[in-house]
Amino acid sequence: MDLSSIKPALLLASLMIAATPVIYAAIGELVVERAGVLNLGVEGMMITGAICGFIAAVNTDSPMLGFMAAAVGGALLSLLFALLTQYALANQVASGLALTLFGLGVSSLLGQGYVGIKPPSTPKLDIPVLSDLPGIGTVLSAHDIMIYLGLLLVAAVWAVLKYTRIGLILRAVGENHDAAHALGYKVVRVRVLAIMFGGACAGLGGAYISLVRVPQWTEGMTAGVGWIALALVVFASWRAGRVLLGAWLFGGVTVLQLNLQAAGVAIPVEYLSMSPYLITIVVLVIMSSDKNKAPASLGKIFHASS
Repeated sequence: MDLSSIKPALLLASLMIAATPVIYAAIGELVVERAGVLNLGVEGMMITGAICGFIAAVNTDSPMLGFMAAAVGGALLSLLFALLTQYALANQVASGLALTLFGLGVSSLLGQGYVGIKPPSTPKLDIPVLSDLPGIGTVLSAHDIMIYLGLLLVAAVWAVLKYTRIGLILRAVGENHDAAHALGYKVVRVRVLAIMFGGACAGLGGAYISLVRVPQWTEGMTAGVGWIALALVVFASWRAGRVLLGAWLFGGVTVLQLNLQAAGVAIPVEYLSMSPYLITIVVLVIMSSDKNKAPASLGKIFHASS
C-alpha cells in the first residue's frame, strides 16, 4: 500500500471532472421539481444524451456540436414525458420510470455501431488568472469549458430562482398550481419548459460522461448517476448550493476510491466501488435534517378546469 502516490491537488482537480455529470443532471432536475413535476427519467435522458452527443461528435469531429446534440436529445426525450404528464395527465412516477427504460433501450440500439470508437478530445481552457493562483491554481485551471459552464449554470439557476420574476413564477407553480393558474400564469407551459430544460441538462451530463470522463461509448455507461442526481435534489432540500456540494461530495468519494484501489489499499474492491453512493446518501440525509419541505404541488396532476 502506497498512499504517497495520491496527490491532493490532482485529487481535487479530478473531483471536479467526476462531479460535472451529476451537477448538470441534478441542477436540471431541481428546476423541474421546483415547478412541481417529479421526473424519474433522469437516467434515461442522460444515457440518451450520452449516445446522441457521442454520435454527433464522432461524425462532425466537434465535441461542442456533440454537447449541443446531447442537449437536444435529452430535451426531446423529456418532451415525451411532458406530453404524457401535462397533456395526457399520466402518472408522473410511472411515466418517469418508463422514460428511463425507453432511454436505455434507444441508446443501446443507436450505439451498436459505435463501440470501440474514440471521440474527438474536448479542448481544455488555460485561464491565466486561475493558473497563477498559489495552491488552488492546479485545482481550478486547465479544465474543459463544460466544467466552468456547469458551475455558472448552478449560479444562474440559484440567482434566477431567488431574484427574478421567472423564478417567482416557477416557484409559485410548484407550490400551488391552482393559485398560480388563478393569477393567470400558464401552469402547463411553465412546467413543459422546465421539463425540457431539465432534459437538456441531463443530456449534457450524459454527454460529458461519454465525451470527456470516459471517452468512449459503452452500453449503460451512466451507471446510476441519474438516480444519484435525483437523490441529491431531494436530500439537498431543493437548494442549488447544496446540490453543488452534494455533487462534489459524490465526485470526491468516487475519485478517492479509485485512487485507493490504485494505491493497493487492503479493502475489497466491491466495498470501495459502492462507497460513493453510500457515503453520498448518508451525508445528504444528515444535511437534510432541517426538514425543509418539498414544493407543495410536487408530483400532483394539474387540471386546468379545476
